[in-house]
Amino acid sequence: MIAGLCFAIGLQQGCIKDAPPNPEADIESVQVESSQLTGNVFIDQINRTITLNLTAEAFQQGISPVLKLSEGASVKPESGTAIRFDGTAGATYTVTSASGKNIKVYTVKVVNVGNWGFDFENWQSHPTDAYEFPIESDNVQIWSSGNPGVALSGIPARRDAYPTRSTTDGYLGSSAAELITIKGTTLSEFVGIRLFAGSLFLGDFNASQALLNPLAATEFGQPYIGLPDRFTGYYKYTAGADYQNREGVVQPAVKDKCAIYAVLFNGTERLNATNVMTSDKVIARAELSDGSDKANFTRFDVPFVYKQGVNISDHVMVAIVASSSADGNEYRGAIGSRLVVDSLRVIPKL
Repeated sequence: MIAGLCFAIGLQQGCIKDAPPNPEADIESVQVESSQLTGNVFIDQINRTITLNLTAEAFQQGISPVLKLSEGASVKPESGTAIRFDGTAGATYTVTSASGKNIKVYTVKVVNVGNWGFDFENWQSHPTDAYEFPIESDNVQIWSSGNPGVALSGIPARRDAYPTRSTTDGYLGSSAAELITIKGTTLSEFVGIRLFAGSLFLGDFNASQALLNPLAATEFGQPYIGLPDRFTGYYKYTAGADYQNREGVVQPAVKDKCAIYAVLFNGTERLNATNVMTSDKVIARAELSDGSDKANFTRFDVPFVYKQGVNISDHVMVAIVASSSADGNEYRGAIGSRLVVDSLRVIPKL
């Protein structure tokens, strides 16, 4: 009886194996002293970047981020290590999974939007999906678009297949931003999306929301110091021939138009396409009123209209949004509508 019991216990012990080491190698969160930040930390798990909105003092003196990793993972440099920035390249973190079989390298990028003039002279391409995005002179990306979401729809991996890209048809310099409303793909039409408007905005595209809530994936805004007075720039626009509703039915009486606007709002959390026009955080708006066709580059200069009775917090953000179809966030517009924007400026109050 005792021998049988011992055999049974031994059999059970032989069947129980230790769990395999965790194969994940993610940086799940990054904590920085709130006094060193002008906006929230953003982690892009798809492109493995960590975007920091730092104060000038934090940028100059360095920071000591505290990292939360996947269970059992290790990172170099270690969590809490002081890192400094020289203004030309960001730091990197190398994360190794507990199993040792997975290694990820995250690049740290610091946003320093001190000059609110944007000429769209410098662009980079996504290494696998091939869509373009503008970068600043220090190689930091502060602009995004709907291109990362469009990439999930099965579109060809070519720069000219996407709705937002660079163009040499600019007002000043060698390039500008071109936004074109394009036909949806077979996959996107399956979920009721029959067109993609070209879009461009200050902020980030949160790929984790792209399929569940596409409008929430567009995270608008960058930290702003002071208060803005006017929003200026140059644009030209040609509407596509046939405006269609979300069901793809042509609306002969409706003509497409573009949208260009800037929004000032309270806080350090970005707004998105679901609330940028309705949030009680909004302090002021500057919006192009005429989104009709313009064959040649046309200058706009619109004031920020401040809401009455709104308290302005210590931390504010500004979003700039442009779209080749004003109703593109609802997947309505005209295929072929083309908007080119260049030399955008946010002029501060004196």
